[in-house]
Amino acid sequence: MSAFRGIPPGPNVGTQLKALRRKRKQAQPQTVRPEAVPYMQHEEASIGSPAVPLAQLLPRHVEQWFAEQGWSPFDFQREVWSAMAQGESGMLHATTGAGKTLAVWLGALLYLASQAPPRGACTQVMWITPMRALAADSTRALQSAAANLVQGCSVGMLTGDTDSAARAAIQKKPPTGLVTTPESLTLMLTRSSGTQALTKLRVLVVDEWHELMGNKRGVQLQLAIARLVQLNPDLVVWGLSATLGNLQAAMDVLLYPVRRGGRPRLVQGALPKRLQIDSLVPAQFERFPWGGHLGLVQVQAVAAELDASASTLVFTNTRSQAEIWYNALLEARPDYAGAMALHHGSLDKSVRDWVEQGLKQGLLKAVVCTSSLDLGVDFLPVERVIQVGSPKGVARLLQRAGRSGHAPGRPSRITIVPTHALELVEAAAARHAVEQKTIEPRHSPKAPLDVLVQHLVTVAMGTGFKADALYSEVCTSYAYKDLTRAQFDWALAFVERGGESLSAYPDYQRVALADDGFYRVLRKDIARRHAMSVGTIVSDSAMHVAWMSGGRLGTIEESFIARLKAGDCFSFAGRVLELVKVRDMTAYVRKAARNKAAVPQWQGGKMPLSSELAYASLMMLDQAQHFLTQGLEPKAPELRALVPLLQLQMRWSGLPGPNHLLIEELHSKEGHHLFVYPFEGRTVHIGLASLLAWRASQHQPGTFSIAMNDYGFELLSAEPVDWASWIHSDLNTSPLFAEGDLLQDVLACLNASELAQRRFREIARISGLVFQGYPGAGKSTKQLQASSSLFFDVFKKHDQGNLLLAQAQREALEQELDIERMAMALAEIRKKTLVYKHVQRPTPFAFPLLIERLREMVSTEKLSDRVARMVAELEKAALRA
Repeated sequence: MSAFRGIPPGPNVGTQLKALRRKRKQAQPQTVRPEAVPYMQHEEASIGSPAVPLAQLLPRHVEQWFAEQGWSPFDFQREVWSAMAQGESGMLHATTGAGKTLAVWLGALLYLASQAPPRGACTQVMWITPMRALAADSTRALQSAAANLVQGCSVGMLTGDTDSAARAAIQKKPPTGLVTTPESLTLMLTRSSGTQALTKLRVLVVDEWHELMGNKRGVQLQLAIARLVQLNPDLVVWGLSATLGNLQAAMDVLLYPVRRGGRPRLVQGALPKRLQIDSLVPAQFERFPWGGHLGLVQVQAVAAELDASASTLVFTNTRSQAEIWYNALLEARPDYAGAMALHHGSLDKSVRDWVEQGLKQGLLKAVVCTSSLDLGVDFLPVERVIQVGSPKGVARLLQRAGRSGHAPGRPSRITIVPTHALELVEAAAARHAVEQKTIEPRHSPKAPLDVLVQHLVTVAMGTGFKADALYSEVCTSYAYKDLTRAQFDWALAFVERGGESLSAYPDYQRVALADDGFYRVLRKDIARRHAMSVGTIVSDSAMHVAWMSGGRLGTIEESFIARLKAGDCFSFAGRVLELVKVRDMTAYVRKAARNKAAVPQWQGGKMPLSSELAYASLMMLDQAQHFLTQGLEPKAPELRALVPLLQLQMRWSGLPGPNHLLIEELHSKEGHHLFVYPFEGRTVHIGLASLLAWRASQHQPGTFSIAMNDYGFELLSAEPVDWASWIHSDLNTSPLFAEGDLLQDVLACLNASELAQRRFREIARISGLVFQGYPGAGKSTKQLQASSSLFFDVFKKHDQGNLLLAQAQREALEQELDIERMAMALAEIRKKTLVYKHVQRPTPFAFPLLIERLREMVSTEKLSDRVARMVAELEKAALRA
């Protein structure tokens, strides 16, 4: 059940950690308990001055406690304490490890001390966290501070992992502070008793707000906050974040419903924290790169970097990549067995807990991980972060870098390991963007009706509602501030009668107008199904992976297991496993006798390049061209390593830049190629390539093959195309890049119905149309897709005014194609000058696009052979030129 080698897995995490201590004598002895954090903890032995009753807590007590720890409060912490003591709401933005948690938690305690004590035990502070692992860490931090400062202040934790006994204890004796998740808060609103308890809540804190703001989980939380403010108009709300590019907008979204305290306070804790961003540059680089293959060549170099640090996090962008790198590093350093671990979201919770505790106690040399360790879990022993591949975004880079040196005054260091040559440009660009403080903004979704439909049922289960009052309340949340009454009434009719096409089916008549004039959920089975479906996290059905002898390893996507047969081997949890049988949504395995195995592929693996990092990359190329044309080397070490590649690109064609658009035309045995380099990211390039191909076909009928990456795209046709007549030297007049009716053109050139149907699968689950099944009797992905597809077809035929269909189409354009960014990209292209090159052979920038297309046509082994031949021919041509 463990993601480790060298130590046999077992149920007792404490025993395993003791074994690690014996294995690594150099590890520092610590007394942190390895078990899962208790649901609640009251007073602990305080250090220094005795704790005071909460009602007597004053700022001088906080200052004194800081001094006894050898600390001195930062100005931003004092500002937060002062603002919260006066009942102000706000947002705190500060670097990772600067002390945000203590700033807001102690501010909350000071505010409670200034208020009249509540009648009876109740939860007065709620701490919202986006991750369960972060919830446990936050609970420990709040417990420690509270126990040493105030008497009788308890802290509890309530997440999906909390067992029934702990839940009962929380309900019986509520803690002063409760750490929980957006989903658990929403579940409280489904119970009338829970809603009543929430009327006594005085402070709500949202940790890592940037992680929630841009998705439907954040919208769900916005609705919950609007409900809480309705229950208690004096509620104080604070948000915490370390990586946001639009702070004022982020604060406005979170605090839109808040009524107390006047204008919210934006506190920026700018601290002088040293951040080192560097790259692991191979001794030699190929001049014709192709995506992904280079990374593992650097395994020995990465292992050497691990040797130089006491504890390192090795981040990858996908779970598949984490599995590959964990095994590769263990092969390179067999002596790391038992001192190196694997951590990603598909591993069993007990395994992840074990890894996190090993990190905290300084017992692990390295952990290969994914975004599962992105957020603010406090791992003080971690000295360094290694990022395999480009982070694809500035905020993600900063977030991961902050996992090292996670304390005030300690430096953070992140080293980028390119998986192909052009990622060195992104590495230099990332450092440039950080220096310029250019961070990606986050934006809230606008009025997703599937979340609203779910919320209506939630409130109906709790206190019930009257339509006029709830409409007014919902409109106090930022996401629904422009919601029309007609949209609200449609959503209400949908949950009351099932809309126009489901009115004959009682299961979709989820709320009813009761005798007291309130809408309520009257059927217990509907209430039970809804409680089990609360939330907006939607993923494909996952199968448990379990040993034949007992014990679980984690979960894996059903679609991957469906391609295997008994006896096939696959790599998971750092082991090579043999599939024995599949039964009841569980894949039973045993340890495989051979080492070669398939690596699971999880959905959502490829992250597109952000606009900010894309523009910084063009700036770096422009800088490189400036130096190289003067016979000088670029300043950035990453660009110096790329000089042979960049010089060849300039000799055969040119370099893309921020002020011009590079286009290359090539004729080969395959046909006629057009390479375009907008540097707008993979998602936008899918839409742009399809749009240009469709617009070109309106002038000259033809068929195009398309390939794309983060830097550009390729259009390949069998017949010659007169591109010059459509791509004018003045790009502003070019019909291919014209604004036109972009929406209609995109809908015409792509299978919009298929894209919308794909988005509708998520919408159907969130809105409650599709139930994923009770525990132990979950539905397969195939069943869920069939159900959602049936609803989609029924609505299209019999209920064309169904607003969930319109939402599906809008989300397809916004999320699958990023049409807003596509429109901005076209607008930027029209401002640029055109650099049009007729090339004789694939250039270094065109080559990876050729390989992207070939990758879909041949096996990996055959692809490697073919690429080797192509590279050899191109290198010969480069020597002759």
